[in-house]
Amino acid sequence: MNTTDNIIGIIGGSGVYDIDGLSNTYWKKISSPFGEPSDELLFGELNNQLVAFLPRHGRGHKIPPSGINYRANIDVLKKSGVCKIISLSACGSFKDDLSPGTFVIVDQFIDRTFARQKSFFGTGLVAHVGFGQPVCSDLGDIIEEGCKKLLIKKVRGGTYLAMEGPQFSTLAESNLYRNWGCDIIGMTNMPEAKLAREAEICYATVGMITDYDCWHPGHDHVSVDTIIKVLSDNAQNARNLVKEVIPRIFENIGSSCSQGCQSALDNALITAPEARDPKMIKKLSTVAGRVLLDE
Repeated sequence: MNTTDNIIGIIGGSGVYDIDGLSNTYWKKISSPFGEPSDELLFGELNNQLVAFLPRHGRGHKIPPSGINYRANIDVLKKSGVCKIISLSACGSFKDDLSPGTFVIVDQFIDRTFARQKSFFGTGLVAHVGFGQPVCSDLGDIIEEGCKKLLIKKVRGGTYLAMEGPQFSTLAESNLYRNWGCDIIGMTNMPEAKLAREAEICYATVGMITDYDCWHPGHDHVSVDTIIKVLSDNAQNARNLVKEVIPRIFENIGSSCSQGCQSALDNALITAPEARDPKMIKKLSTVAGRVLLDE
């Protein structure tokens, strides 16, 4: 198992992993005290740099958004030495100018999920991490430059509304979220982003727009063929983007995150050391070992 904390993690659909130049690949099952992750991790080398891919819904898309074990997913990535995560997610648009095919480099979230475990911490070991700026701006800078170089239509900054699903929004909900100022909607980035912060992993989301949700008057007139083409084009652009940004991310792998993602737990533990549950300490050894071992 890697212990140098210098691996880049990619979370997304299986089509993202078919990257030209990805070599020495192998799947590895990694266990977690939080249960079963979505799948094994696919390790490989890209430009002589080690990356780890996780199919968020499992290979074959067999796990619904609410059934994903987000805690186990982040835990096994951290255990594998992943220090930065790029999340690639299909999403719907709330704005006319955010058309299908656009990549949104998200900077904010509104979490409307309700049936998911949202923290590694709990009774016996309580922690509260800062989440005002929920994604890593350093990663966002690199992703933005990568999109520019590849001529991918992109928008830097946007609010992602995370809904529970698996059903899509009602028209009333869609209009409500638009009035809130949300830009895109999806089902998978919460609590993924929160857990990455608790695990002190830099995290960035790329929302890949496939449709206009149900608010748009022309939505019902979009054909299945059109949606499939958008999904295919998005997947190709996602593969190209990953291949482009990985070397740039590794150039800065040893430097401190300017946003402090890698020190999110410094002042987060609230439970007194003598009151902490030993079972919780053991369970959190990967996620919070840095601060638990220091005390």
